[in-house]
Amino acid sequence: MSIQETFKSFSKLNVLIIGDVMIDAYMWGNVSRISPEAPVPVVAVKKKENRLGGAANVALNVQAMGATPLLCSIVGNDDGSTILFDLLKKQKLSAEGILKSSSRTTTIKTRVLGGNHQMLRVDEEMEASIINKETDSLVFVIKKLITTKKVNVIIFEDYDKGVITPELIKSIVAFAKQKNIPTVVDPKKKNFMAYTGVTLFKPNLKELKEGLKSDFDQNNLKELGKAVEVFVKKQNIDTALITLSEKGIYTHSKKTKTLIPAHIRNISDVSGAGDTVVSVAALCLALNLPSVLTAILANLAGGLVCEKVGVVPINKQQLLEEAIRLKL
Repeated sequence: MSIQETFKSFSKLNVLIIGDVMIDAYMWGNVSRISPEAPVPVVAVKKKENRLGGAANVALNVQAMGATPLLCSIVGNDDGSTILFDLLKKQKLSAEGILKSSSRTTTIKTRVLGGNHQMLRVDEEMEASIINKETDSLVFVIKKLITTKKVNVIIFEDYDKGVITPELIKSIVAFAKQKNIPTVVDPKKKNFMAYTGVTLFKPNLKELKEGLKSDFDQNNLKELGKAVEVFVKKQNIDTALITLSEKGIYTHSKKTKTLIPAHIRNISDVSGAGDTVVSVAALCLALNLPSVLTAILANLAGGLVCEKVGVVPINKQQLLEEAIRLKL
């Protein structure tokens, strides 16, 4: 299959995304003075914007690649959820997998930017895990969507905000195995060791070190490989994809253990790059592409979004052009 045909095939896929959805709010302004009240800059706000973030940004990346995202989460029954549902509607994203709970808060991360520099971030959120009753309700909705829609791959997009629990992971991974659906994980610290038996596991270097409670030499490929080898065996994981920032991406499976170097880029903002990497990797996995090609495309995509300011989804055409230029 040519790279053009591969990109066309992405449009036939349904991707179920489970995780912490949030709003990325931005305030842009100019800084020309220091506050008389405290030694802090005063930002004169010129523009405000709300964008979909967290697991919802993964849905945007999946949609940008031409596939159909099915987003599953629990949010608060508050003003934040109203903004979130409006944003989903504007983006033509289905909200049928999203439940509201009066005991939860909808996560909003507000970034204050002076020029193109982030001056401050204000987080409104709740990190406690959802209660058993809510886990059961969410599992029910997820299984219903898997049963009624032809789901090709499942992404766990974990931001440690409490939507993903060990019980939910166990239940959905087992159900996905029954249905022969591959599972992909973008982990955080809390549930790091709970993802046993998943198909593809994509931490960054910091998450890997924290999760393994190990401080191996990241510049030594042998040491990195050894740490990953022990981990995938213990967790019964098919493929690990470790993002290494400017060093690139390391892919580790039974057949392949290789480092894909990063491309030289003008980095503006790394926020959201992990969401892009996991989205592209999941689509490649759903098409059963070789793990090296999966890593190369995911690495390319992550690099491209770093050239943009703020959390933005991948541009499919731009990614395709880069892939063609590199003769993939």
